[in-house]
Amino acid sequence: MAAPKHEYYETLGVSRKASEEEIRKAYRKLARKYHPDLNPGDKSAEERFKNVQEAYDVLGDSKKRQMYDQVGFYSESGFAGAGPGGPGGQAPHPGMDFSGFDFSDFFSGAAGGAGKRTDAGGGGFRDVFSQFFGGRGAAQQAPPEPEKGGDLEYVMDIDFWQAIKGTQVSLNITRYDVCGTCHGSGAGASGTGEATCPECKGTGHVTQMAGAMRFNLTCPRCGGSGKLRNACPECGGEGRVTRTETVETRIPPGARNGSRLRVPGKGNAGTMGAPPGDLYITTKVEDHPFFHREGDNIEIQVPIAVWEAALGAKIEVPTIDGRTILKIPQGTTHGQRFRLREKGVLNSRSNQRGDQIVEVSIQAPEARDEDTRELLRKLSKLHPEDPRAAMWAKV
Repeated sequence: MAAPKHEYYETLGVSRKASEEEIRKAYRKLARKYHPDLNPGDKSAEERFKNVQEAYDVLGDSKKRQMYDQVGFYSESGFAGAGPGGPGGQAPHPGMDFSGFDFSDFFSGAAGGAGKRTDAGGGGFRDVFSQFFGGRGAAQQAPPEPEKGGDLEYVMDIDFWQAIKGTQVSLNITRYDVCGTCHGSGAGASGTGEATCPECKGTGHVTQMAGAMRFNLTCPRCGGSGKLRNACPECGGEGRVTRTETVETRIPPGARNGSRLRVPGKGNAGTMGAPPGDLYITTKVEDHPFFHREGDNIEIQVPIAVWEAALGAKIEVPTIDGRTILKIPQGTTHGQRFRLREKGVLNSRSNQRGDQIVEVSIQAPEARDEDTRELLRKLSKLHPEDPRAAMWAKV
């Protein structure tokens, strides 16, 4: 991996002291926001998504993050060594570019009077360069290690009833899959196949950064040739190919807006036989025009007549299972709430149902004729008390 074109912590919008959970949450939020499937044709969103994925690949791995925090970049192939020949038996790598670099940062106080240290010991200049220069002879590059595949995030729109009852869904996803020709090894048949090196893009060298220093190193994967010999013609030595496939999965009953469903093994394939990542499906549930969901409870508002509130009544109310009877007690007031036990949403984890909350709204009759107006006048004489008296007593 070459030097990043962007700062990983800034890309994810987290501090350098962020916890693993904070980094994971930031990644998932940004991945959902900029995913190409949610931004079709938007090249800037696609580029942001790639940057977010790259940042999480490093910061989401404790070892990679530690290396990134120390030297400002992560490389799967480690650091190139240098042969003898310079001062102290060490010669700078011929590809390293130190032009314009101010070394005074590493030699704290070197320009001062006697008694001040000039070797920048204790984690300074020597420690940084000890990672690049490895004693006599050129250090051997370790082969790339297998890496687990990255996770994928998809957002799926479902309607209210699909969320309540559960549903079977089909999702077309594009992912890295193991190459069927080389079975993930990246190698072609003996003596055949040649491809551009995916590490250096055919240039033969990679650029890496250590703080303010820029190092041009021979590509460890192709040895500087820019080509991979005996590479698989199907995947070009990558060991993975891009495929679009249909994933069938079950959304369980009671899914909420923002619920995340994990489909194991349906993320990107790992490298060199490493296990694949997982697929995470986030549900986006449409609102219902009448039923309002609060957690596992369902809330509705039902109108009742004045005489039903005054005298009491039994009325039919809708639930997500159909109609049921609700008893309105005598003297019910406007806005009073009643609870129907276990008439809410089934929680798949606890296997328990929520309740349905019914709020009543008293509807006054329209005085369209003289008989109705006369009855209301008689009612006002029978009950002359001021309904706002309690209010004024508190003012």
